[in-house]
Amino acid sequence: MASTFSGDETAPFFGFLGAAAALVFSCMGAAYGTAKSGVGVASMGVMRPELVMKSIVPVVMAGVLGIYGLIIAVIISTGINPKAKSYYLFDGYAHLSSGLSCGLAGLAAGMAIGIVGDAGVRANAQQPKLFVGMILILIFAEALALYGLIVGIILSSRAGQSRAE
Repeated sequence: MASTFSGDETAPFFGFLGAAAALVFSCMGAAYGTAKSGVGVASMGVMRPELVMKSIVPVVMAGVLGIYGLIIAVIISTGINPKAKSYYLFDGYAHLSSGLSCGLAGLAAGMAIGIVGDAGVRANAQQPKLFVGMILILIFAEALALYGLIVGIILSSRAGQSRAE
């Protein structure tokens, strides 16, 4: 029995794995950042309820991380259509690396945002001059996920360039 398996039949698996990794890891980072900084907001709200709306910034910034993963997952999944165009292992690996770069960067950023957000809103309740410093640290933590999104878009755009057709 002759087999026509060329290895490319498994390529979509890696592509879809990249899409799933982007969304899952980014959402894990968003969930951790939201939960950790949300606990800080709730704790701070007991002492200074007037600062709750001002202290919601880390929760919003953590939520954006999930959107980064969603963007990459949609870009990857729309690029996988083996019936319309050949999909090689190079393409699958490009999409896998794209998803992992965005997802893991989002996870790391979510952990940083959660820890800084929790400590920052509690410290802001005691010393309001710390607010600007907290926001700057949160922006730099969010930038980590943005770097992953940019690299993910670049890597995803490399898919389809493995062979001239």
